[in-house]
Amino acid sequence: MHITERYFDETVEFIAEILRYDSSMKAAEENAPFGKEAAACLQAFLAKAESFGFETRNYDNYVGEVIFGEGEPFAILAHLDVVPAGDGWTYPPFGGVINEDESSTGVKGKKIWGRGALDDKGPAVCCLYAMKALKDEGITPKRQLRLILGCNEESGWKCIEHYNKVAKMPKEGFTPDADFPVIYAEKGILHFTMHFPIENAPFKTLTAGERVNMVCSKATALISKEAGSQLSLYEKFEECFYDNTTGYLTTYGKSAHASTPDQGDNALEKMMAFFAGVNPDCKEAYEIAFLDRLGLRNMQDETGRLTMSPNLAKYEDGTLHITVDIRFPATHTKEEILDTLSESGVAYTVENYQAPLYNDPNGKLIRTLLSVYDECMGTNSQPIAIGGGTYARALENGCGFGPEVPGEVSTIHQPNEFVSFERIALMNKVYYEAISRIACEEKYRVATIKIRRQ
Repeated sequence: MHITERYFDETVEFIAEILRYDSSMKAAEENAPFGKEAAACLQAFLAKAESFGFETRNYDNYVGEVIFGEGEPFAILAHLDVVPAGDGWTYPPFGGVINEDESSTGVKGKKIWGRGALDDKGPAVCCLYAMKALKDEGITPKRQLRLILGCNEESGWKCIEHYNKVAKMPKEGFTPDADFPVIYAEKGILHFTMHFPIENAPFKTLTAGERVNMVCSKATALISKEAGSQLSLYEKFEECFYDNTTGYLTTYGKSAHASTPDQGDNALEKMMAFFAGVNPDCKEAYEIAFLDRLGLRNMQDETGRLTMSPNLAKYEDGTLHITVDIRFPATHTKEEILDTLSESGVAYTVENYQAPLYNDPNGKLIRTLLSVYDECMGTNSQPIAIGGGTYARALENGCGFGPEVPGEVSTIHQPNEFVSFERIALMNKVYYEAISRIACEEKYRVATIKIRRQ
């Protein structure tokens, strides 16, 4: 029996408990920069860690950390905030429901349902229990483990900004907020808003989306009578819902992580496809934002092709503002994208930018984590690149390490997010082995020698 099996029931119980906090970003309040629930969630997590005998620190409810061991710090960067739940849930998104329902996912066995189950509360809890298992063995790590818990990863990283002001970020570490086997590169992230003047607009109001990093699942517009009279001509009318009484047109889609827009169904795209048929300025916006008239999606390298997901929209003062999430290949630059926009004459405003992450796939950290995963899974894997942006970018030498497993169902940023009992057992084991190998110098040295001999 692996040592982490004795903690399995406790891990499940605490994941369900921590999922019951709606830690999506809310308006700031006193001592709660991201809302009361996010602060309460952080406090509950740190209280659990304290009950295990760990030293904890809460930095003004922006971010906290659990500290264990001595020597050169090693970071495990996780986050407790979540994206909004959105619509379409079978079970309460903040209920922490446990059952064996496989109807919506096809995944057999027990699972815990809730926003944050895999992104990123479940993995954070598994890392805490991996540290507890090591502590209960009577081992004091020769590297100081710091389980850092942010509360604003999904909405701007102000938690990391605050941590860097009040503490010192370790140079090396991993984040359990990506994919297995191990991530050596992450695409660059660029969020920008395009501004399209609309003459004779076929709508009086238009709003769409909840977060720029979530595929838009709902769009609503108060349309003109003229536009309403043409709805019957729209070949995809069955995907729209028009209320003759109120004049509102609504389209629905399916949310997904913006780094994998093909896994979602963009409601804003459906709406703009209709308006493109009734107004030339809307057609211009539709072709540029959704049909990629500028050719941005042609950019690619070994880390993949550029993805482009227009997820937010708002119409005001005669202008339609569409905010786009772009994930661009790691060896390219944001200037290439912005130059293309500028040359096209499209007016835009940059909202957010994160530089790409690119590590040596043969570096010690990457190879050590890869060997841990392969030993636990009985596989022979290679490091991979992703479009998601993780806390690994906050480190000089950092990478993503789980929890997503290749080929398995992903519900991150989607309705009915869940974590299976099988995945929890895997995370407990893999994170324990990774932490113990890295935090105990002898294990890390042996692993490095083994890699060099291969």
